[in-house]
Amino acid sequence: MVKLRLKRMGAKKAPFYRIVAADSRSPRDGRDIEVLGTYNPTKEPAIITIDEEKVMKWLNNGAVCSDTVRSILSKQGIIKKFNDAKKQK
Repeated sequence: MVKLRLKRMGAKKAPFYRIVAADSRSPRDGRDIEVLGTYNPTKEPAIITIDEEKVMKWLNNGAVCSDTVRSILSKQGIIKKFNDAKKQK
């Protein structure tokens, strides 16, 4: 099963995350299938960049989001767009 989750990058005490599509059995920082965006919580406000088309593709193919990624996508309005598109079908 494919999961959309965070992959930790950056230096010690200076975390930086990539939002990736990865096999749920692979480790957190292990191999990923595709990079979908970035999340930098150390800046104020947090810097978030997401490729919306890629995220929608993975959600339509049945990928499951981790809790943190789901909240990030909700703040960006992507989960709402996905649910609206799902209702129209």
